[in-house]
Amino acid sequence: MTDEPITFEDAMARLERIVADLEGGNYSLEESIRKFEEGIALGKTCREFLERADVRVRTLTEAREEGAEGEALDDE
Repeated sequence: MTDEPITFEDAMARLERIVADLEGGNYSLEESIRKFEEGIALGKTCREFLERADVRVRTLTEAREEGAEGEALDDE
């Protein structure tokens, strides 16, 4: 296994494969539990990616809106 950080897209793809595997029901109880635990961890990882992206988008949006307000004030 590599030490490179996982990307959002890779985490989502892996999570989707795990869900499909579990829905297929082809695993022992113990293997199903291991896959479920991995899925929970991947879900947390994806949620953290999305939370960071949300903060970035809000920050950029607020900065843009503040810039537009500043420009409107400069025109007066």
